[in-house]
Amino acid sequence: MGCFGCFAPEADEGDGDHKPSKPDDSSGADARRKVAPDVANGYAHSFTFKDLLVATGYFNEANFIGEGGFGKVYKGKINGQMVAVKQLAQDGVQGRNEFLVEVLMLTVLNHPNLVSLVGFCAQGDERLLVYEYMPFGSLESHLFDVPLGKKPLDWNTRVRIAVGVAEGLSYLHNVADPPVIYRDMKAANILLGEDFSPKLSDFGLAKVGPVGDRTHVSTRVMGTYGYCAPDYVVSGKLTMKSDIYSFGVLLLELITGRRIYDASRPKPEQSLLTWSRPFLHDKRKFYRLADPALLGCYPSSALNQLVVISIMCLQDQPHVRPIIADVVIGLNHVASQPYAPERPPVAMSSPANSGSPQFVGTPSRRRGGRRMAQYA
Repeated sequence: MGCFGCFAPEADEGDGDHKPSKPDDSSGADARRKVAPDVANGYAHSFTFKDLLVATGYFNEANFIGEGGFGKVYKGKINGQMVAVKQLAQDGVQGRNEFLVEVLMLTVLNHPNLVSLVGFCAQGDERLLVYEYMPFGSLESHLFDVPLGKKPLDWNTRVRIAVGVAEGLSYLHNVADPPVIYRDMKAANILLGEDFSPKLSDFGLAKVGPVGDRTHVSTRVMGTYGYCAPDYVVSGKLTMKSDIYSFGVLLLELITGRRIYDASRPKPEQSLLTWSRPFLHDKRKFYRLADPALLGCYPSSALNQLVVISIMCLQDQPHVRPIIADVVIGLNHVASQPYAPERPPVAMSSPANSGSPQFVGTPSRRRGGRRMAQYA
C-alpha cells in the first residue's frame, strides 16, 4: 500500500494544497499547444469585470461560498441563471497559468460529471471563472466533520458519488482527445448537484496526457498532500495511473469518512493510509473501515468489494493499478447491491391491512435500534 503523499504536512496546511514556489508552465504550454485550436468549438462566454461585479452584488460577503488556492468563490446570477464566480488571487504567475489551462480545458471538455464553464473574465489584471452553480457545494463539506443535526451521507449516496466521479475520470482518460490527466482529485474538488450527482471541478492542474509512443508526461510534482501517487512523487513521471491512485484515496475517504490527513486526530490516526493499513490487509477487518456515521447501514458484501477496489487503486506500482474503465465496471457492480432497510413481514389478516401494503423499516438489534435515513 502507498503510505505517503506529495509533501510533508505542515501545521498551517490551509486547504491542503502544497505547490512549488516556482511556476510550472508545462500544463499551460500543453493546453495552448494541443487544446487551443479547438476552443472555437466551445461555448464559454467572455464577461466584463463589471458584468461579474453586478452578478455577485459587488462581491458581497453574503454571496461568499468558499475559498481555495485559486481565490474566493461567490454565487451570483447572470441572465436569470445561478452561477459560481471564482476570482483569481492576484499574487503570482502560477495562478494565471492555471486560469488559462482551466479555460482551455473546460471549453472543449463536456460530460455530465464535469462542471460546466459558463464563461470567464480576463480584463486588465482581473482573472475570473464563471461556472454552473452547484447548490450542495463540495463533497468535502458533506463527508468530513459533519455538524450535529446535519445528516451524513448514506451508503447508497456515497456509492453513487464514487460511480459518477469514476465516469468523469473515464471520460478524461478514454474519450477526450487528446486524453487528459486530472491531477487534482480530492473531496474539495468534487461538487454536488441537488440529487448529489458529482462533478469534477478545478482543472487548473490538469495535463494533456501522453500520446503515441509516450508512456508518461514529465512535470514538476504538484497536487494535494496525500493524494499524489508515490511513483509520481519520486520520479515526476505523470501517467493516467497517477489519477487512479488519487481516486483510490478518495474511495477510502468515502468508505471511512476520514480525511487523508487530519492533524486533529491522535498521532497514530492522523494519516488515513497509516491508520487503515492493518484493516486493508485482512478481509475479516474490512468492516472496521466503515464510517461510524453509517450506523452499520450498508451491505457487507458491497463494502468488502468497495474496499478491494480501493486497495487495487492504491498499489504502489502503477502497472498493477487497474485502468479507469475496469474501475467503473467494478463500481457499477457495487452500486447494483444497494442498501435497503430491513422490512418486517406485513400482516394481512385484518381489513385495516388490506390494499397496498405499507412497508416500514425497523431497526435491527445489531444496530442498537438506530437506523440511517436514506437520501434516495
